[in-house]
Amino acid sequence: MSADLSQLVKAYDVRGVVPDQWDEPLAELFGAAFIQVTGADAIVVGHDMRPSSPGLSRAFARGAAARGVDVTEIGLCSTDQLYYASGAFDLPGAMFTASHNPARYNGIKMCRAGAAPVGQDTGLADIRELVESWLDSGVPEREPVTPGTITRRDTLEDYAAHLRSLVDLTSVRPLKVVVDAGNGMGGHTVPTVFAGLPLTLVPMYFELDGTFPNHEANPLDPANLVDLQKRAREENADLGIAFDGDADRCFVVDEHGDPVSPSAITALVASRELARHGGSGTVIHNLITSWSVPEVVREEGGTPVRTRVGHSFIKAEMARTGAIFGGEHSAHYYFKDFWNADTGMLAALHVLASLGGQDGPLSALVAQYDRYVGSGEINSTVADQTGRLAAIKTAYEGREGVELDELDGLTVTATDWWFNVRPSNTEPLLRLNAEARDEATMAKIRDEVLDLIRA
Repeated sequence: MSADLSQLVKAYDVRGVVPDQWDEPLAELFGAAFIQVTGADAIVVGHDMRPSSPGLSRAFARGAAARGVDVTEIGLCSTDQLYYASGAFDLPGAMFTASHNPARYNGIKMCRAGAAPVGQDTGLADIRELVESWLDSGVPEREPVTPGTITRRDTLEDYAAHLRSLVDLTSVRPLKVVVDAGNGMGGHTVPTVFAGLPLTLVPMYFELDGTFPNHEANPLDPANLVDLQKRAREENADLGIAFDGDADRCFVVDEHGDPVSPSAITALVASRELARHGGSGTVIHNLITSWSVPEVVREEGGTPVRTRVGHSFIKAEMARTGAIFGGEHSAHYYFKDFWNADTGMLAALHVLASLGGQDGPLSALVAQYDRYVGSGEINSTVADQTGRLAAIKTAYEGREGVELDELDGLTVTATDWWFNVRPSNTEPLLRLNAEARDEATMAKIRDEVLDLIRA
């Protein structure tokens, strides 16, 4: 293995191809380094359904136990189930998953006790440096230490009970819901979390299969929602829900099979969480969520706070402000009562409670939270990210009634529209999101900016 792990250790996690970029011996080193950086004396470890996950997870546990640390293995779990265990046991944790990436990938999402994130600035860079030094010169000799224990513990029922305790589901009317688990961990968690609710559950691709035989477990790509949309219409379902591979994100389609914007879900859940917290509180939203989100938050008595894209920024801002909820347009939803961690399953329960607590269809319910026309995220491959961003800035700077900010890439805001262009951290891409009060204005701005990006 190369002693340069820059292609493997990303901004928020470890992710790469197995065994080309990493393998079990390397996972064992990551386990030892995780202990050295966190100073933990006990940790919790879980994994998804990918073929390489059990071996990598166990190797990490061995590396940690060799340092004298007791390891609780919770086995097959969703990422938010691992966060539950980290929060409930107050232990640092490691989740083996590559989320929505193709089958040959795997990775590690790490957190400190109470599900606090481990990113580049909060320990991940230190872990990488340690592992790289050990790959170069070997693991240093140390004082003899009594190896820690490795024990198994099932947390699925406790995780499900905790989620259900955070949403009032007592008045939900009978609903028919199609769930596409994408052969990912939703197939493991949904039956237990939804048990006892007045739901007719139509399962799709619940078989755990990390080779993803039906479609990639990435509902952010519209191609991967097609099966769910078709089935929701065929079944005359009240709604459809899709989870990504590690089931920490959820996507919703309405009774017509039409996708519901994650910004609309953010606004809906924000209004419910504000009501649950007495009509006040801070709600975090990233800068590519719809204008609808801060509007609804203010209307419901809350304080919206805008932040950069990315879960480490959201979680840090939630901790700093004491926010009750946070949402991203990528369908990550964060809850104060879930240790500020993201859980798509809890967002799904809020949607079920909201829809089931009134008589109308989902399309009518979410219309009040979906007030503008968005472009969706449009990616363009560019040779010079910095140069293209500078050209866009020059084009809009000084225009009357237009404001620019550079919190994350470049955001340009006018009375009737806004757009954000930001560079990918890992690929030569610029990502465009645009929104306006009507379709024609959105299309005009979208095409104008795309011409500048692709010039």
